[in-house]
Formats: sequence, C-alpha cells, structure tokens
Amino acid sequence: MPAPETPHETRPILGHVNLMMDSFIANAEADDLRAVVRTLLATSPHSVTATFTAVARRRLEKMNAKALPPSVRLFMKAADGLARPGPDLRPVLARARALYGAGMGFASLALLTDVARHTLGLRWDEESETGDVLAAIDADITQAIQSAKEELGGARVADLPGARTTVGELYGVLTHCEQDAARWGGVFPFERAAMSIQYWKF
Repeated sequence: MPAPETPHETRPILGHVNLMMDSFIANAEADDLRAVVRTLLATSPHSVTATFTAVARRRLEKMNAKALPPSVRLFMKAADGLARPGPDLRPVLARARALYGAGMGFASLALLTDVARHTLGLRWDEESETGDVLAAIDADITQAIQSAKEELGGARVADLPGARTTVGELYGVLTHCEQDAARWGGVFPFERAAMSIQYWKF
C-alpha cells in the first residue's frame, strides 16, 4: 500500500544556527544583541525585516498571556498615600512595547487597558516618578493604537469583533480614568491616548 500523504509545511523550513553564532547569541550582552539586530535590519533588504517581524510575532503569540494575573502589583501606595510604580510595572510595559513594536497592536492595547485600569482610585503628584511613568504609558497607548491601525490595514486581524471589543474597553477605561482624576483634582494622564481613540471608527 502507498504511504499516506502528509500535509506540506506552509512555513519555511528552518536551518540550524551556526554553532559559533549560537554561542555568541547565548552569551552576548543585551546591548550588543540590540546593536547587531538594528544594524542587520538597517542594512538588509526589506524582506529580511518582514521575515524578522513575522518571526517575532509568532514568538510573542506563543508567549503572550491574555490577561494580567490578579496578584500583579503595578502601583503601590506610599506612606504619604500617593501612588508609586510597583515592581511588576516595568516588565508589563516592556511586554506591551514588544507587542506593539512587532505589529500586535490589539494585544498590546488589551494589556495597556489593564495597566490604565489599575490607576483608578489612585492619587499621585504630577511632578514625580509616577507622573513621568503615566506620561510614558499615555505615549505607549498612542503608539499601540497606531500599531493596531496598521495591523487592521494589513488584514492581520482574524477576530474583528474581538478587536472592536478591545477598543471599546480601552475607551471605557480611559473615560473612567478621566472622571476619576477630576474627582480628586488630578490631571488626566492619558489625554493623548483618549484623543487618538475618540474618533477611531472601524
């Protein structure tokens, strides 16, 4: 009897990394790897960048958690009652930035929505580390929105209703954050993000 047919692999077959280069990758400092990757992408044909981005997305899709764990500590209250960045905030923001940087804007927006939600009920000094961090998060949300628009324009959104839900949840959280800041006389920290999402229709 003939052997059963096997489906063809749609992804390119990966070769082995050269042993010496694998040793470099495993032992190089993070800054050295960043410099090498940036130079490689800047001096290579566009197809190399496209392949790199696709591989990055596949890796992040495999590793990406859909929601923050309940025990996550993004912000903490100091003795004066004001909020300070918590120990889990930096890695969560790094993950969100990796997601939108790789073109996974909607996944990043879902994560950043959780981050913004964690500011509800908090107070902070605008001229403090927390104020600076919130300004950075505002910029992150704005960039994630742009990444999501490009994801949508590139026809890479498989779940359109889910994407609309993500945008709706972000809009709702930002609205609540603005109302919450007004209640205690604080400055709404996500003004750029709110303006970016207010008129986004798709």
